[in-house]
Amino acid sequence: MEKALSIGVRLQARDGSNGPALRSHLLMLMATVLVATSFPVGAAITNGLDSLVLTFLRFALAALLLAPIVAWRYGLVMPGLRDLARYGVLSGFLVAFFWGMFAALRHTSALNTATIFALTPAVTAASSALLLGSRLTGPARLALPLGLVGAVWVIFRGDWSALLSMDLGIGDGIFLAGTIALGIYGTLVKYLHRGEPMARMTFWTLTTGAFWLLLLSAPRWSDITWSAVPGSVFAGIAYLAVFTTLVTFFIFQSSANVIGPTKVMSYTYLNPALVLIIGLMFGEDLPPLATYTGLLLTLAATFVLQSSGARK
Repeated sequence: MEKALSIGVRLQARDGSNGPALRSHLLMLMATVLVATSFPVGAAITNGLDSLVLTFLRFALAALLLAPIVAWRYGLVMPGLRDLARYGVLSGFLVAFFWGMFAALRHTSALNTATIFALTPAVTAASSALLLGSRLTGPARLALPLGLVGAVWVIFRGDWSALLSMDLGIGDGIFLAGTIALGIYGTLVKYLHRGEPMARMTFWTLTTGAFWLLLLSAPRWSDITWSAVPGSVFAGIAYLAVFTTLVTFFIFQSSANVIGPTKVMSYTYLNPALVLIIGLMFGEDLPPLATYTGLLLTLAATFVLQSSGARK
């Protein structure tokens, strides 16, 4: 884990070559696979604990694991009020997303959430235009709606009647709100970055997020019978905290400053296909044939955005 983090730190040095950008893309591919695994893992453990408590444990464990690395490399100096406010804003959007994921997975499928997650680049592009002045090339302007159409098509399983009747479940609505929050977060990482090391920014984002979640979940702790919680739930929390929270947050925040938030978030278009593949590996049934058109559209959108997306 420390090796992955140290690689991310080196991404901050821009030397004018393609080296930092190439490393960012390779790390983003790794992070995208890790994120894809979070949906089936989250679905497997979401009924084992209250969703706010689950999200708190995920954030708190990730922050505790990152603390000694940050202390060793940079020192754990308490940020000032302005910096805490920056980290608090960032973590607020992350808390909304991850709580929304656990809450949504009680009512919808891992494939649906992964597909809704693919709407993130459109939100990030819009917020980047407002906050960063980003501009998309012509092909990228085509790719964003193309990916959006593909994602929506998979959500509705290629069923025109369901699409026309807007047959969305409550879980899909919850996760859509969380996805919008994550899309804005992707832009805010670059907008609120003040030149500090990404490891430090990630640590304080996780720590302030854990604080918000502790406040929100505190009334529910007395209702938990910890001895009745399956061991698989704690194993799932540990996996999510290390691989799909700590490592991926660090990669996302580092890469956003190198290749830009729109290109970073465009990797989310790969999630529906990856989650589908993971589900098939664990014995799930194939989705309806009509959904494959949507999956192909999201994949095409990813490649177009990577070749010609906004650079801010």
